[in-house]
Amino acid sequence: MTQQDPQRAQVMAADCPSRAVLGHITSRWGVLVLVMLLERTHRFSELRRAVGGVSEKMLAQTLDALTQDGLVLRVAHQVVPPHVEYSLTPLGRAAAERLEVLVDWIEDNFPLIQQAQQAYTQKAA
Repeated sequence: MTQQDPQRAQVMAADCPSRAVLGHITSRWGVLVLVMLLERTHRFSELRRAVGGVSEKMLAQTLDALTQDGLVLRVAHQVVPPHVEYSLTPLGRAAAERLEVLVDWIEDNFPLIQQAQQAYTQKAA
């Protein structure tokens, strides 16, 4: 995959800083948070409940990274108790829409994936 545009990132290059963004977006929690935010704006506690298995620390780190990358918008309302909302930026929405296709594909094809995994395990035994 070659591109002549000097402004375009080269994610295949070992030293390209775009790899960090790729890691943020495609991490287990990054994918799930981005897809969940496609639905609507969420508060931190809502995301924590919706994304099964994520710890408070990992969710905070994931949201911070995605916010730094310009994919998630964090809005802190000056009320007591603190009220923070997270939503997708236009850039984040574009990424999340692509990830949603992958998530749907995995869910739709998971029985076939499980069959392949079982066949592999049986063959290896």
